[in-house]
Amino acid sequence: MSVKSFKPTTPSRRHMTVSGFDGIDKKARPERSLTEVLKKHSGRNSYGHITVRHQGGGNRRKYRVIDFKRQKLDVEGKVLRLEYDPNRSAYIALVEYTDGDKAYILAPVGLNAGDTVVAGAGADIKPGNCLPIANIPVGTIIHNIELYPGRGAQLVRSAGAAAQLMAKENGMAQVRLPSGEYRYIRLDCMACIGQVGNIEHANIHYGKAGRIRHMGIRPTVRGSVMNPNDHPHGGGEGKSPVGRPGPVTPWGKPALGYKTRKTKNRTNKFIVKRRNQK
Repeated sequence: MSVKSFKPTTPSRRHMTVSGFDGIDKKARPERSLTEVLKKHSGRNSYGHITVRHQGGGNRRKYRVIDFKRQKLDVEGKVLRLEYDPNRSAYIALVEYTDGDKAYILAPVGLNAGDTVVAGAGADIKPGNCLPIANIPVGTIIHNIELYPGRGAQLVRSAGAAAQLMAKENGMAQVRLPSGEYRYIRLDCMACIGQVGNIEHANIHYGKAGRIRHMGIRPTVRGSVMNPNDHPHGGGEGKSPVGRPGPVTPWGKPALGYKTRKTKNRTNKFIVKRRNQK
């Protein structure tokens, strides 16, 4: 995938870059039978309270129903086209199966319009195909990985992400995730071959505030420029330090995150090595 830059005709254009959308059908409208209405909530919960700040506005979207389960086993599907999906960083592929059904799947690197994909234990090891991990050779690059058989893929779904199958033993597979974490996953879980497409997504520079507003993200104000009654960082003469061991939210929680995983989580036994472990 390529990244397109512009001549600096305006201050925002000088630094703006967009995806080249290589291989993407730019004129295609989403398959109507595979779209749903996507309501906006502006960060509010069912009580009307804002639980996620800086959300609101943005362009109207339709949700594309993605087939994360790939339960249409041993039925060949032809890739009709690759499409842009405004709801995720990865591109998606519209697949038509031999029985006439259509579905959206995540488009991996190397999958193009006209290719065929299939899900099942006997599928070939090529991008877009989906197999039980038991049937995938050790060392293969995979994505769209299930954690529980039949639940649908939960891991490695964003643009450019890829995991690697490291070993198999005692009914479990050891997988290296994009974060660096090593984890055991059951061999009867499904996974797709290849790396998720749109690798250059991380290199896109938005260039202006308006593009962020189109995405439904509202402005963020620094706590240090607020008053003391509005934020723990507020007040003071000039540029005052935050006056705390580390940056916090308006409610005093660590702004840079803190460990939320239970120390006695029942799935701890499946984690071989944590992502930040030396």
